[in-house]
Amino acid sequence: MKKSYEEKLPECEINEIHEKAIKSVMAECYTEEEMIELAELYKIFGDSTRIRILSALMKEELCVCDIAEILKISVSGVSHQLRILKQARLVKFRRDGKTVYYSLADNHVKTIIAQGAEHINE
Repeated sequence: MKKSYEEKLPECEINEIHEKAIKSVMAECYTEEEMIELAELYKIFGDSTRIRILSALMKEELCVCDIAEILKISVSGVSHQLRILKQARLVKFRRDGKTVYYSLADNHVKTIIAQGAEHINE
């Protein structure tokens, strides 16, 4: 059973600043720009249609028509999502005559999806 987000979390009983820990963390933090870019990347993964497309592309490169058939959505719907995924550098394409095949941009994308799935299945 999932825990309620309104559950009260334990808090410190005293207000004490741990300077050494703070300095250590601050020295290793991402820059503000990096955090914004990272948040934008994870927003892309916040859409189940895009996750379904990436999941299909983990198995094999596919054309838009193939993806539309697998997902049971329109070709234009798939094209729209692929455009977003391409802009985020999560997918790439290659032409073969009149057909355009899409695939994952690199193994990092596969790792992100696999680790997310592993996390929710723990």
